Amino acid sequence: MRTVQGKSARIGDEIVITGHSVGEAPRTAVILEVIGDAASAHFRVRWEDGHESIYFPGEDAVVHRAQTRRTR
Repeated sequence: MRTVQGKSARIGDEIVITGHSVGEAPRTAVILEVIGDAASAHFRVRWEDGHESIYFPGEDAVVHRAQTRRTR
């Protein structure tokens, strides 16, 4: 399971996938749904171009915690 500083990935977190070729830009997606349990988690995501898919993370994926905004 992908984690952010030891915590499980959750809805709203961003997945960044590094380029596989020289000059290839990283791809990003936002997690819309966490599917499965901790041992086999995968995600429904929305990619930067707007399309949605089910994503099974590989070693090239890094999860970043969603930024939370505080209201006053």
